Amino acid sequence: MKPLTPRIRLEITPIMRMLLLCLTTALVGLASIYAAEPPTRPRPANTNDLYYRLGPDSTRMEGVPKGKFTEARTLPSQVFPGTHHTYWVYVPAQYDPKQPTALMVFNDGHAMMAEPGDVQAHNVLDNLIFRREIPVMLGVFINPGRRPDQPEPHARDWGDRTSNRAEEYNPANDKYARVIVDELLPELKKQFNISPDPELHGIMGSSSGGCAAFGVAWFRPDHFRKVITFVGSFTDLRGQHIWPELIEQSDKKPLRIFMQDGRNDNRRPDNLNRDWFHQNVRVMQALTKKGYELNYVWGIGNHGQKQGGAIFPEMMRWLWRDQPVSTDPNDKVERSFRHPATASSNAAEPIAPKETNAP
Repeated sequence: MKPLTPRIRLEITPIMRMLLLCLTTALVGLASIYAAEPPTRPRPANTNDLYYRLGPDSTRMEGVPKGKFTEARTLPSQVFPGTHHTYWVYVPAQYDPKQPTALMVFNDGHAMMAEPGDVQAHNVLDNLIFRREIPVMLGVFINPGRRPDQPEPHARDWGDRTSNRAEEYNPANDKYARVIVDELLPELKKQFNISPDPELHGIMGSSSGGCAAFGVAWFRPDHFRKVITFVGSFTDLRGQHIWPELIEQSDKKPLRIFMQDGRNDNRRPDNLNRDWFHQNVRVMQALTKKGYELNYVWGIGNHGQKQGGAIFPEMMRWLWRDQPVSTDPNDKVERSFRHPATASSNAAEPIAPKETNAP
């Protein structure tokens, strides 16, 4: 028979009890932490652009006649051989083919006509034309040129890497103006009755498209005299930073310009020629010094269309404010809303715009 192993009696003192209790509590706490869902940090909101929203003038309104988009059309380019431009024409309900009409061209057309989108320019045309706040006008939404093997510009990339956008929009030369004046206008005039008056031709764009719009009017004021720019890239992108000096050294041109930019647009403390807001202010100062008919708004936004889209209806009112008006009390069209306009029988068939947002 084996001898019994002597039992060792362990006495737990009050101090040991307290230590064991603390250890148990700590282990339970750690287990609950690891078992719980890991917390996720919310993505910071773009607070600079949160304060800019589209208003009612940029949305569809009940009772307002709607215009129609043509199907997408292709414009081969001789200015940029091997490329073509896709464009759409927005025909307002009030368009009368017997009457010469005004014209507004939108660079980066896919983004400006997108619904939902940051601008929704066709809705603005509908609402302001209906209320006689701007003249009846065609809206032409044209994309940057591209080769047949390249895709159409889209929301994630407006074509800077996949089209001819940078080559067309960025250099401070007349090549893109030739596309609009010598290639696009003749095609438009084949189907639509467009006024030959350059005072009735406007063009707008955003970022590099804003510089391109300015360049069209600058180099061809015989055809375009009204310009809107959102966050214009008047910077050292292929030499766009020369605009302030070019404006000051040139004779004044018969242009009306509305500029918009944000204080938080692309910053470059190390190179002011690449600082967007700095360069926009310089262009404004040069235009002001030369006595141009100019309006401008500086906000707090980043590089995008949020603020520009929010104020676009007001920009259009200012740009087209001197349209002729009727004071005849017997004019049942201009002085009365009892007879709303209806679509012309020659109006184009509508298409659904592609959904596109700002980059």
